[in-house]
Amino acid sequence: MILYIHMTCSTCKKALSFLERNKITCEVRDIVKHPPSRKELETMLEFQGGNIKKLLNTSGMLYREMGLSAKIASIPTEEVLSLLSQNGMLIKRPFLLAESFGLTGFKEEEWCNRCLSR
Repeated sequence: MILYIHMTCSTCKKALSFLERNKITCEVRDIVKHPPSRKELETMLEFQGGNIKKLLNTSGMLYREMGLSAKIASIPTEEVLSLLSQNGMLIKRPFLLAESFGLTGFKEEEWCNRCLSR
């Protein structure tokens, strides 16, 4: 498993704490310095039922500055994936990618259901 986080994000810290408490090991990467690859984003998109909005950090400053909420529906998925692979601040975090599932954001119940049942 790979966990992409932003080091100062409180939600990411909660996810890390959850994994540590439950003795779940994974590779941790800084989403800003090393955003997920295009292939990883495509895999996550599949796990999210093809819903590109589930990959977007819609509450982030960069998302708002770029005015993406007004234009995201008209941007082809391929372009959105390219944009995300180049800028981790646009990606919803934490971003946990496993072999058989992927999670964005941290909801403890959801993480329990996916991470502890594997």
